[in-house]
Amino acid sequence: MYVLLSVKPKFARDIFSGLKKYEYRKTIFTRKNINTVIVYASSPKKCVIGEFEIEEIIYDDIESLWARTKNESGISKKFFYEYFGKQSKGYAIKIKNQKEYDNPYSLNHLTVLGPPQSFMYLNA
Repeated sequence: MYVLLSVKPKFARDIFSGLKKYEYRKTIFTRKNINTVIVYASSPKKCVIGEFEIEEIIYDDIESLWARTKNESGISKKFFYEYFGKQSKGYAIKIKNQKEYDNPYSLNHLTVLGPPQSFMYLNA
């Protein structure tokens, strides 16, 4: 099964350039059979630009999460802590086998009503 994940365009670029090896989330999908993430670059780009496989999902307290992932985070420590705010725990999706599409496409190609706020399940 797939999940459509909304990602800011700068971070989406960093994922596909290989700079960003973790995608951080305050909440995560509950279905266990998700193995591929379809990346939707949010405003102003507003298109599906690629996909990656999930190597693992780490759930930990914020300090431990940063310590484990900082070297391949693609973001600053300041941004990381600002993003999580007052959260005591968070998720890091480890990215592998990322593939940027040659021809990004709009959500009209998928049968979805609009861009996900965070994520949306998709059937293959």
